[in-house]
Amino acid sequence: MARTLINIPATAKRGEIIEIRATIGHPMETGFRPDDNGKTLPRNIIQAFTCKYNGEQVFSAELFSAISANPYIAFYTTATESGNFVLNWEGDNGFTQTETVAITVTA
Repeated sequence: MARTLINIPATAKRGEIIEIRATIGHPMETGFRPDDNGKTLPRNIIQAFTCKYNGEQVFSAELFSAISANPYIAFYTTATESGNFVLNWEGDNGFTQTETVAITVTA
């Protein structure tokens, strides 16, 4: 399991625009870099990131080998109702990481 840092406000007013920030600990190895013995390290990247808010996708990104290690993603959405954000990362070698964060929306 990879280490994630997610910043989503715990509460927001209905209609408020909120920022979501997420970082995941991942080497993002391109498949072109040699190790200490001169052998090429195998490719190991995160290929896709999605965020759903109460089951509806609000953001997605396709990632490539040019993305640095420990990718950081930030985006905005509108708080409409209390519920959950589900953030999902998918990558090479069957890698998958899913995190859920709750938000309370007030009138």
